[in-house]
Amino acid sequence: MSLTIEKNKVFVTGAAGFIGANLVMELIKQNDAIQVIGIDNMSDYYDVNIKRFRLNEVEKIAENKKHVKWTFIEGSISDQKLVDQIFEEYQPDIVVNLAAQAGVRYSITNPDTYVNSNLIGFYNVLEACRHSYNNGAIGVKHLVYASSSSVYGSNKKIPYSTEDKVDNPVSLYAATKKSNELMAHAYSKLYNIPSTGLRFFTVYGPAGRPDMAYFGFTDKLRNNENIKIFNYGNSKRDFTYIDDIVEGLTRVMICPPERKMGGDGLPVPPYKIYNIGNSNPENLLEFVDILQQELVRAGVLSKDYDFESHKELVPMQPGDVPVTFADTAPLERDFGFKPSTSLREGLRSFAEWYKSFYKC
Repeated sequence: MSLTIEKNKVFVTGAAGFIGANLVMELIKQNDAIQVIGIDNMSDYYDVNIKRFRLNEVEKIAENKKHVKWTFIEGSISDQKLVDQIFEEYQPDIVVNLAAQAGVRYSITNPDTYVNSNLIGFYNVLEACRHSYNNGAIGVKHLVYASSSSVYGSNKKIPYSTEDKVDNPVSLYAATKKSNELMAHAYSKLYNIPSTGLRFFTVYGPAGRPDMAYFGFTDKLRNNENIKIFNYGNSKRDFTYIDDIVEGLTRVMICPPERKMGGDGLPVPPYKIYNIGNSNPENLLEFVDILQQELVRAGVLSKDYDFESHKELVPMQPGDVPVTFADTAPLERDFGFKPSTSLREGLRSFAEWYKSFYKC
């Protein structure tokens, strides 16, 4: 079954976040009559000014769409009462759960925030979806939620397939994301909630997360500081540009897994998991080299910048993995879509945004 976004009510959690805000912007741009409700706790995990910038961009687009309704609520999905109130008031048709405490290394020193946002928060969303069917209501037609490539842990088999066993996380962050998948499966089975989990692979682009390597490297190089390249530069990452992630999301949103009954008279879980990645891992040293070239091109760094003297090769960090590599064949098969933005094209867009945002 395929849904139409037009005239539906979409609830996006983490709406001021990198993926969330870009998704909201695309939904508003592409639909003349839609209601989007966003929630974000505006955490200061990273610079809140970037979150405000994203929300301002959303507002600019929404102002020019006469029949679009955009509502932003500042709050946390770990607040069950608030989540229930939102579902009761707006009765969303599609729910996209992107709210989460992100970051592998931060989870080592700040585990509480991961439990609150990623476990309790997601539980609250699942419960609200469950009760949306009370009294015979149509309720939520599709729950889409963010998982992560981190669930693959130290998996030696590449490319990573959603058929692989992922029972050995190497960080609490990864454990919470795997837990989300298990929780969604249980709720899909018990309450027939159509749900799709998306394992995102290293998302980057303009107005991205400052805790990500490409952004942190840029800050340090601009401040004439050395950058540490882990695993002596031998790591490989499947970098995925934000526009590709958003296109994948919008395609998945309108195609919920089919509800059907099994031979035992009980629902077969309407449940799917997909990878969204570029399926083209880039060596970290090559990635950093392209980044510095684009920063010079954009004028963030001077043309005579001595890049080599600011590069420091160091061992792997706890919680990191040497390679991420997405098998995106199922995504391509089911949705006719494969991320394709080149690393240079994506980093060029980031460098130009950085130059404009920080006025450097």
